[in-house]
Amino acid sequence: MLSPSTKAACWLTTFLSVFVTGELPIQSEAEPEFLQALENHTVTQGRDVHFTCVVNHLSNYRVAWIKSDSKAILAIHTNMVALNPRLSVTYNNHNTWKLHVSNVQANDSGTYMCQVNTDPMKSQMGHLSVVIPPDIIDTVTEGSSAREGGSVRLTCSATGVPPPTVMWRREHSKPIVFRHDGGRERKVVETFRGESLELGHVQRTDMGAYYCIASNGVPPTVSRRYHVQVHFIPQVKVTNQLVGAPLGSDVELQCYIEASPKAMNSWYREDSLVSDKLLENPKFRIAETAMNEYSLWMNLTIKSLAPADYGTYVCASVNALGKMESQVSLHRLELSMNGYAEEPMVSGAAQRTRSRPAASHAHYVPPPQMFAILLTLRYVHTY
Repeated sequence: MLSPSTKAACWLTTFLSVFVTGELPIQSEAEPEFLQALENHTVTQGRDVHFTCVVNHLSNYRVAWIKSDSKAILAIHTNMVALNPRLSVTYNNHNTWKLHVSNVQANDSGTYMCQVNTDPMKSQMGHLSVVIPPDIIDTVTEGSSAREGGSVRLTCSATGVPPPTVMWRREHSKPIVFRHDGGRERKVVETFRGESLELGHVQRTDMGAYYCIASNGVPPTVSRRYHVQVHFIPQVKVTNQLVGAPLGSDVELQCYIEASPKAMNSWYREDSLVSDKLLENPKFRIAETAMNEYSLWMNLTIKSLAPADYGTYVCASVNALGKMESQVSLHRLELSMNGYAEEPMVSGAAQRTRSRPAASHAHYVPPPQMFAILLTLRYVHTY
């Protein structure tokens, strides 16, 4: 039994066929028959697609195209009924009709029917599924920041058909670390699935780029970059608190700095009358080498040491959260027949940082000309 709606569609098709062609369908001895099933299609939004309906022994009957879910008649023979410029019908003048849908959109999804207005009506159906690549919707400002020990929450929403899955990954495959309330590591993963990524008790090692990646099997996969900033007071450490070098030599003082947000870093003489920062000149060379986005080496090279160059040098770093500094005592080494003998170290070599490393002494390696002088002196002393 045909449903009332199907019967109505059949009678309407027959009426429109008569209206368009001016002829009533004449039944022949051979009944119309479909030679192949109407295909199903899965198409990406924006592409083109067509359904193919092959009917033999059509005689004076007419082929109609109907959108089954809405019961809307789209076309009869090659005459369009639907007012949709993206729909069209072609006929090969034999037994094949094609319904074309161009620039497919989401609302084109559904069941399509190829129908012959026999009594009872003959029809076959095919389904069109429209899939949509994933797209990321910005719900929050890109990036997030927190003080060290605080929390960061990143949110990334994605749309698409079928609904996409969202995964988080760090840049350069760094681990994503989840911590207990006390700050101890709870779980370390390479990827995390979910629209929201919440990091508690963040540390400076959590800084960097995080990628939200959305995929649903429909190319292309999309991603969005979020940057996490972790802020803390600068930390400054010198490699040696006590450095000795002879007159006329070059010496390098090394300082390691960690700071976020970006800090102003400088070297200056603590025991000078004016404690201005040291600037680049023929005597002083300052070189910064970044290790990552929050740490760097800032080394001070002093050329051709003179008596006035000995004293206390301070490596300092200051940002919006505070200031920290550390000291290096540079003292003179005297040449003797048995090698180098140190003069008493300059006073005031305390390091003004929260954690004070054990004092160490940098052994100075003299240049080749100094070795030549030493060997000459030993030769004269011997003979």
